[in-house]
Amino acid sequence: MSKIILTAQNISKQYRLGVVGTGTLSHDLNRWWASVRGKEDPYLKIGAENDRSKKAETDYVWALRGINFDVYDGDVLGIIGKNGAGKSTLLKILSRVTSPTTGSIKTKGRIASLLEVGTGFHPELTGRENIYLNGAILGMTKAEIKVKEEEIIDFSGCAMYIDTPVKRYSSGMRVRLAFAVAAHLEPDILVVDEVLAVGDAEFQKKAIGKMKDISGNDGRTVLFVSHNMAAVKSLCTRGIVLENGISTFEGTAEECVSYYLKGGKSELNNRQVFEDIGDSKHFKLNEIAIKNSNRNYDEPIVEDEEIVLETNLVISSESERYHVTYHLYNELGEAMFSLSNRRADVNLINGVNHLSCKFPKGFLQPGNFSLKFLLIKDRKKAIYVEDSIINFTVVNAGRELGVYMGREPGFIIPDLEWNQN
Repeated sequence: MSKIILTAQNISKQYRLGVVGTGTLSHDLNRWWASVRGKEDPYLKIGAENDRSKKAETDYVWALRGINFDVYDGDVLGIIGKNGAGKSTLLKILSRVTSPTTGSIKTKGRIASLLEVGTGFHPELTGRENIYLNGAILGMTKAEIKVKEEEIIDFSGCAMYIDTPVKRYSSGMRVRLAFAVAAHLEPDILVVDEVLAVGDAEFQKKAIGKMKDISGNDGRTVLFVSHNMAAVKSLCTRGIVLENGISTFEGTAEECVSYYLKGGKSELNNRQVFEDIGDSKHFKLNEIAIKNSNRNYDEPIVEDEEIVLETNLVISSESERYHVTYHLYNELGEAMFSLSNRRADVNLINGVNHLSCKFPKGFLQPGNFSLKFLLIKDRKKAIYVEDSIINFTVVNAGRELGVYMGREPGFIIPDLEWNQN
């Protein structure tokens, strides 16, 4: 059995909104006096849940709360969740960039982190000098780094600029070199955040291939944060789903992606009612629902019947300046297409709007889907965006519901015209 290479025990991280530290001398003194007396920090007893959609009711917020997990040697652990769920905070704690408020991290071996563009790079040093700087930070000797130098430069694709100061690199070039350094200097644990998304498609494919080699062939451990569900399913062996700073699910990569795309529920949520999305000056989103035209919301959505997407929202004023847009994503997290009331010349009105958008029968293949909601102002500015605002599944009514044996490839079924000439 593989040995445990990293253990996270009761990891929590508390921040005070708007300021660094506690923000006041009196709070600092209260914390110091509690520690002198051997008492618990008094400010750990308060703090709001890390839900960015709600208005704060206290000055303190728990970015992470009570995270526990083990990582085994050779694991590729995917950490997924919505924006603001606490993924990057967790990686920073694991990488020892910041310390947890409570809990502890125990690791065996060297950790290399790629958390932000150019992490650990000195802008005034050249790319080559930064290779040696990063290697030294990882505890490698100059001789060990020298062996890998040309391989790193070749992988990064930055040979022409390797002796140019890094401050003159584009963000994509910095990511290329930073990943090449982190991946080739043989860390025991490689920590990679969504930063790879900055690179171009060719480099992303190259980087994922390298991470597979690191974990598969070299047997090293990778911690990977991404919103690309296809990459998580392809690369990771296990996963953790974070929601509002709390670990809500742990399992195989396949199970975690499925749980995440279902909106954190065992059943896909075909109808969502909202209470606190919007503001009195612009809009209020009341409800989004999707179902077959002739079925109820709690029934499965079948592919061979018309599907209707319903949106209920209130526009407070200047309705002609707004329109609703959705982005449809498949179960791999890939964007399929967008849909908007503006394209259909259906305008919003001041007051309550009941929008409906119909998908023709036989349009979507069986599978899991999610919708991203955007309210656009003046055709160019998104004043509200929510990823995976609603998740749904489409099944084949001709077979047992939920069984996808013999499913056709792809995610849509185009209605094409055929002729016999």
